[in-house]
Amino acid sequence: MIIWIPCLPGSLAFAICAATLSGTKPVPEIDFLKDLVIVLGAAIVVVTALRRAGVPSIAGFILTGALVGPTALGLVDDTHQVEVLAEIGIVLLLFGIGLELSLDRLRRFWRAVLLGGGIQVTLTVACTAVVANWFGLAPGPAIFLGCVVAISSTAVVLRGLSTRGELEAPHGRLAVGMLVFQDLCVVPMILAVPILAGGGGTVREILLAAGTALAILAGVLVAARYLVPRLLAFVARTRQRDIFILAVFLVCFGIAWALSLAGISLALGAFLAGLIVAGSEFRHQAMSDLIPAREVFASLFFVSVGMLLDVSDVLEHLASTVGLLGIILAGKFAIILGTALILRMPLRVGILSAATLCQIGEFSFVLLNTASDLELLDATLSHNLLLAIILSMLLTPVGAALAPKLALSAARVPWLNRVLDAEPPGVDVHEPHSGHVIIAGYGLTGREVCRAVRDTGVPSIVVDVNADNVRVAKSAGNRAVLGDITQQEVLKTLGCKDARLVVISINDARATELAVGAIRKIAPDLTIIARAWYDIDKNSLYVAGATEVITAENTASGVIVRSMITALHSAKTETQNTSPVH
Repeated sequence: MIIWIPCLPGSLAFAICAATLSGTKPVPEIDFLKDLVIVLGAAIVVVTALRRAGVPSIAGFILTGALVGPTALGLVDDTHQVEVLAEIGIVLLLFGIGLELSLDRLRRFWRAVLLGGGIQVTLTVACTAVVANWFGLAPGPAIFLGCVVAISSTAVVLRGLSTRGELEAPHGRLAVGMLVFQDLCVVPMILAVPILAGGGGTVREILLAAGTALAILAGVLVAARYLVPRLLAFVARTRQRDIFILAVFLVCFGIAWALSLAGISLALGAFLAGLIVAGSEFRHQAMSDLIPAREVFASLFFVSVGMLLDVSDVLEHLASTVGLLGIILAGKFAIILGTALILRMPLRVGILSAATLCQIGEFSFVLLNTASDLELLDATLSHNLLLAIILSMLLTPVGAALAPKLALSAARVPWLNRVLDAEPPGVDVHEPHSGHVIIAGYGLTGREVCRAVRDTGVPSIVVDVNADNVRVAKSAGNRAVLGDITQQEVLKTLGCKDARLVVISINDARATELAVGAIRKIAPDLTIIARAWYDIDKNSLYVAGATEVITAENTASGVIVRSMITALHSAKTETQNTSPVH
């Protein structure tokens, strides 16, 4: 007889060997480890092979799940254990994304959260309900279908934006803002399900429950804002890394769990926890400790999504599923693009945002599960919708990779910009501007460049796609214009041909490359100084026509080396001064 002692590592190996020798059936824990080994091994093979073909890793993980799941090869029969790990992955993924931002930085997204998210969710629910009602669906189920379609995948979108370094890009800020608003809408949507089903619940009860949830949310955030930094500081003083890691995980899962009591999703709770920690001095240490575990568990989430995909079902209901998927993607793309244009975003930003957010998200599974007992949607529509959700998440990374080419093609059509009213206003054409400096992007680097140019007495013009940045630039006494530096019409209006110098300091690597190419076509001999985050981006910018490329990565390493040499020189001098004279 073998006794299983899970707390002792050696007992695990002993149990495996003994079970093998005796021919007995492995215990459930070993079956779980077998499934985990299969999933991880298959993911490495599939994702590596697909990456060589240019397929994004998220799509590879979803395909891995579909391949090893019970409906395909059947290598993993019981998906419950993988789903549990996937939930952990969602929490860690969103906590890590929150660490990359902060509450102070997110505050700058208020237009994207309130206006962008509000317009997008309202239009999506309304348009979906109208179309569904036209196809014969009752008003209640039609509105519920609109709620399901309105939610995008927080995990897929933020993972993609973070991987591509686009969280601070204009379309990244708009996408993050809309996602935050969508996730906050999940709670009232769930509360509204009984009313939409025609049974139970009143508007007063919903408002009371929503108010209670908001009160708990505010209480947790205020407590965390003041308690979390003190907790981490107390733990950090022990100088024990293992305890600090435990404290970080406690904050992550503790805040997520506390907010879930208010009806807030675990993912949004973890995201808010990350934002709170990001505002402390321990942000970078927490990030470095979290990354290894986050990547493993987050990958399991995308694998678990793929396991829900039944390939035979997709083939059996191919026409209806593809039709429903096409309507959802096209309709949502148009609504998000329209929302971006309403907010006076450039056409390129609107297209990139729409391609990023046009899928349906994992929280829609929660809505469908909530409504399953009430039979809001018939079984066939619910089944096809589930398949469409998974396929939309699978196609999102591919669409995001193709979106820059689509945006570039659209931006080259002047009449399309005019018809869509997507051309941001330029500077006054009657105002003389020659021999000036054009500064693209008014972030921290842009502000420093403006200050330096002003000290030299050379005139300058700031151009930015963020209306708030333009407003700040004008209030600081700079000439500033809302515009997309990648569009030749904007460059001509800025007097690019007669400029002395162009400095590009925007947070979008692809947009920087497009801007350099557009400038070079108008002014072949103009000096262009471009900023990039990583050295890997330098070659593409030089090929596009940049005169000089300065990377944050190289600059940081140079500063570190100089500081190190200074410190070593000081230490050497101090040692020589204090050494005894023989």
